[in-house]
Amino acid sequence: MSLVKNISTVGGFTLLSRIFGFVRDVLLARYLGAGMAADAFFIAFKVPNFFRRLFAEGAFSAAFVPLFSRALGNEITPESRHAAEAFAGRVLSWFLPVLLIFLVIMEVGMAPVMLGLTGGFEGDSAKFNFVVELGRFTFPYLILISLVSFYAGMLNAYSRYSAAAFAPVLLNACMIAALVYFAETDVAGARALAISVSVAGFAQLLLLYISARRAGIRISLPRPRLSPDVKELFIILGPAAIGAGVMQINLFIDLVIAARYLPEGSISWLSYADRLSQLPLGVIGVAVGTVLLPSISRLLSAKEEDAANLQQNKALEFSLFLTLPAATALALIAAPIIATLFERGAFSAADTEAAAAALMVYALGLPAYVIAKALTPGYFARKDTKTPVRFGIISLVVNTTLNIILIQYFAHVGLAAATAIAAWVNVFMLYWGLKSRGHLTLLAATKRRIGKCVFASSIMGAALFFAGDMVTASFAADGSVRILTLMGLVALGGATYLGANILLRTLSRAEIKAFMRRSG
Repeated sequence: MSLVKNISTVGGFTLLSRIFGFVRDVLLARYLGAGMAADAFFIAFKVPNFFRRLFAEGAFSAAFVPLFSRALGNEITPESRHAAEAFAGRVLSWFLPVLLIFLVIMEVGMAPVMLGLTGGFEGDSAKFNFVVELGRFTFPYLILISLVSFYAGMLNAYSRYSAAAFAPVLLNACMIAALVYFAETDVAGARALAISVSVAGFAQLLLLYISARRAGIRISLPRPRLSPDVKELFIILGPAAIGAGVMQINLFIDLVIAARYLPEGSISWLSYADRLSQLPLGVIGVAVGTVLLPSISRLLSAKEEDAANLQQNKALEFSLFLTLPAATALALIAAPIIATLFERGAFSAADTEAAAAALMVYALGLPAYVIAKALTPGYFARKDTKTPVRFGIISLVVNTTLNIILIQYFAHVGLAAATAIAAWVNVFMLYWGLKSRGHLTLLAATKRRIGKCVFASSIMGAALFFAGDMVTASFAADGSVRILTLMGLVALGGATYLGANILLRTLSRAEIKAFMRRSG
């Protein structure tokens, strides 16, 4: 199956998950709003989610997948399959005990951890005790989802992407059920949500385990021993945590600063805005990174440098073709989107205004987040994690410095701006690093297509700007008027963007066929 088809498969299931996620967020805004209970849940969920994205889906995947793919080989044989799965068993024999020990430490030490994150909410003991309680409910999710990432990495190396891409749907479905059936009050809803997170983790693990068994993957659990390949994994693992998780670390720093220095509701405004900006990132960026890493790893193991370069060019074209218009739309019609999706029940017009301001700024960094997903496999597939670490540290310093400066003038929007700027700094360094080593050369056709996508997005942006100004009054109404107006704006933007690309001949019919053909 071609790169684009694989990305489309992962992106399609991720889109389904995001649709369920939007339903969840609409219900969450309705029942919890942007007050104490919502802030407490977002913090409690952020802690295991941070470690999940940083280590399980970030560092661990970046280290494990290339080594597993290398053992599997470009041409899969029974011998290479056995060698790869034996390596996975040796990794699991270390991975599982470490996860369990970490779980016990975090459950026992949840109070001091939350004290460090929140500063105790300036003496609000009821809110602090509640966030500690919710944190203990949510943290088992990290162990379960880390094992999900372990099985997903193996399935992805076998080019089986569907189960891992579908798994997040189960998380959102469990959280929706918790809100619908148990949210009598905002506190009860937050508690039910926290419990549902760990229940969903078990369901996701069961799905991936069954899928792996059906794919013929058999993993034994030997006694832990430090074999050469496990040593190699550990050497890659630490640096990869920073290289793969720069965005997550930046967002986590935002949460800590918001919890300590900004008024109640700021965490919720940033979280709602981040959820919307995560839609294109999840559907496009995560799909690109998921497919690209094992694909490039196999090509490089076969010494096919030109084919690996072509894969990265294709990934950049495909991701920016979809991301640029999404970022433009999120920036220009942020308020209508927030109002239509969330402004009801406990979520007020003032909450809409505050969350929309953050979304506009997050959207400016969205292309950088997605480009990074297409660039980092170029390092990790070559088992180079030191270079992304250096870039990641610089990005973290930029983000933290700008946080301190911008929060004084723009409050929570300053935190979003710092994150977006740091993301672009990271991307420019990642690109320059690959280019200077000859590991990535942008083809003339790629440059031409990206330029046309930028121009087409600008035309679409102009259309949305003038149309949005004309229908502003419609979003002051409730219910179906908002929904129909937003649908009209989305349709106008999509038609304008596609029409502009057709006129610009961004892709000819022959190029589309070549773009979709089977490739290494």
